[in-house]
Amino acid sequence: MKLSVYGSTGFIGGNFVNLYPSHYKIKREDRKPLSNNILYFISTLGNYNLDIDASIDIKTNLLILCEVLNYCKNEKVTFNFISSSLVYGNPCSLPAKETSICKPKCFYSITKKCAEDLLISFSETFGIKYRIIRLCSVLGKENKNASNSKNILTRIVNKLKTNENIQLQEERGQIREIIHVEDACRAIELICQKGRVNQIYNLGSGEIIKIESFINLAKEKLQSKSKITYLDKPKSKSEEQKTHFWMDIVRLNDLGFKKKYSYKDIINEICK
Repeated sequence: MKLSVYGSTGFIGGNFVNLYPSHYKIKREDRKPLSNNILYFISTLGNYNLDIDASIDIKTNLLILCEVLNYCKNEKVTFNFISSSLVYGNPCSLPAKETSICKPKCFYSITKKCAEDLLISFSETFGIKYRIIRLCSVLGKENKNASNSKNILTRIVNKLKTNENIQLQEERGQIREIIHVEDACRAIELICQKGRVNQIYNLGSGEIIKIESFINLAKEKLQSKSKITYLDKPKSKSEEQKTHFWMDIVRLNDLGFKKKYSYKDIINEICK
């Protein structure tokens, strides 16, 4: 099976095609797939665009998706869509399961959930198959083609490297789930190859860590002199996700997935 990979120049997409170079890389300006199996990474990178232009998330996350879907009508297509754990918003219980009710709070996560719903509706209407893959935070060695806004932890580590003082608009003690980008890519390939169609998959590491602990470990490894100050969250981000968050990955594990990298491995890599 050869995938038509959309968004192959981003952080995760770029790592994916480097790890699996036999798949088709769809050019940024193209919309027509080169195979009947699609892997779709195209997306904005979080709730960063609202202050710039409120339409950016809609144009990128929804309109381009619809342009690609126009080529899939009544075709024997399987559409593998990369989504985000942020679509859950504040779930009632943890870990969040694929069946948990989604209550996204910010423009980015709302458009990602809307994209999921559009894909499901389109698939049911035109008889195509889909898989939706919801990613936790993905980290690893920086990709020069990827935006600096891709992950707050990477930005923090870069500041630690230069001994820059850091002000965090986050609550202390937040628990999150992170995964190495290579593990994420291997899990995506596994889901595309073996995952059930018309199914949602959580993609996580099964390993949780306090954000504060992650930062302190990185600071210690770098012997950084940065001073870290925690501030109140601005209103626009105050309800993006609850203080603690991680996902149930039983469906992924049932496919035989085993991660290679721990959070300590991730810290060692991005601190180089």
